[in-house]
Amino acid sequence: MARGAVCVPRFPPRYHEVVTVDEQLQYLKKGLAELIREEDLRERLLQAQKEGRPLRVKAGFDPTAPDLHLGHTVLLRKMKHFQDCGHQVIFLIGSMTGFIGDPTGRNAARPPMTHEEIARNAETYKTQVFKLLDSAKTEVRFNSEWLEPMRFADIVGLCSKYTVAQMLERDYFAKRLRDGTPILIHELLYPLAQGYDSVALRCDVEMGGTDQKWNLLVGRELQRNHGQPPQIVATTPLLEGLDGVEKMSKSKGNYIGITEPPKVMFRKVMQISDELMWRYWELLTDKSLDDIAAMKARNQPMATKMELARAIVADFHSRGDAVQAQADFDREVRQHDVPLDIETVRVPPGVGSNLAKLVVAAGLSGSRTEAERLIKAGAIEIEGERFTQLQFSPASLPFTLRAGKKWKRIEA
Repeated sequence: MARGAVCVPRFPPRYHEVVTVDEQLQYLKKGLAELIREEDLRERLLQAQKEGRPLRVKAGFDPTAPDLHLGHTVLLRKMKHFQDCGHQVIFLIGSMTGFIGDPTGRNAARPPMTHEEIARNAETYKTQVFKLLDSAKTEVRFNSEWLEPMRFADIVGLCSKYTVAQMLERDYFAKRLRDGTPILIHELLYPLAQGYDSVALRCDVEMGGTDQKWNLLVGRELQRNHGQPPQIVATTPLLEGLDGVEKMSKSKGNYIGITEPPKVMFRKVMQISDELMWRYWELLTDKSLDDIAAMKARNQPMATKMELARAIVADFHSRGDAVQAQADFDREVRQHDVPLDIETVRVPPGVGSNLAKLVVAAGLSGSRTEAERLIKAGAIEIEGERFTQLQFSPASLPFTLRAGKKWKRIEA
């Protein structure tokens, strides 16, 4: 499995004999939104160093979708950083909590998943996460291991550890109560089930996105109630998508999927703004803040963004793929050459000399109206010649047809 270069080579396997706690803290804090509490993590690191044992660091993922995007890898990257420091990372798949559905940020109950959906998505997760994590140093667990065997008396006992008033401190529960939107009892079980995961795994640290902070704190409280040292809570920011505004999401179409082809990943990274690029450097790479500051000082945004695109493609594919993706980008986008993998389509009957019909038939536009708009805007080219009239004289077949950044080869 191709892996990106580790930028902190001073962390050998027996890290506790060489690396100081301060060095670890500096590395682990990079890119975190909040750490509760830093002094607790320092104390836990010192204790682990004294005892010669790694910390147990957990992050949970409900298998709600088959594919991960770069927004999910912000958390995976931080898990990798704990691995770089020699700690034990637990990749927890919410095989039982997935049935409940995380109510975080929801105005209505989330539909429960089926056994088949959870099993299928969990398998793809396991394949994808090891593009960043070291599989030999990762403990993969399913929370159905301890939640499914629980008896009703066990669930009642777990519920007795938390009050309704504490639950209603959660803003979206309180809002739904005020709005008269139903809150189903099983939704209140979600944070308890997630919190109990930390008890079952005896976690030292739990990580999650900023939207998971409340759930992570429930785990801290349940550990106290079960006589365990409360875990340190580390939250990571929610990564903005390609638009630089909304959280990266497949439903919003502003995402970069980690299973997308290298060429597609590279081109999408190059679409982000120069300002957003620095956030991607911090959250999606192993570069230190000092290195990032030095790149900023050089003030070469295009070269720096291309370096970022290469690094991201190399992480999820290979260095060779990253080099080829940049070559494709240079040829197709910067030099405006025809792509090597251009799709060929045949001219359907009835197109004649109507350019708008041809653009739609080639799949370069969704409607005649949109095609006409593209033509009038000068966004349509045939064999490199721009056409702005709706009627055209067909060129000798085959010929290339271009709409913006999309290409098709037209044949008879």
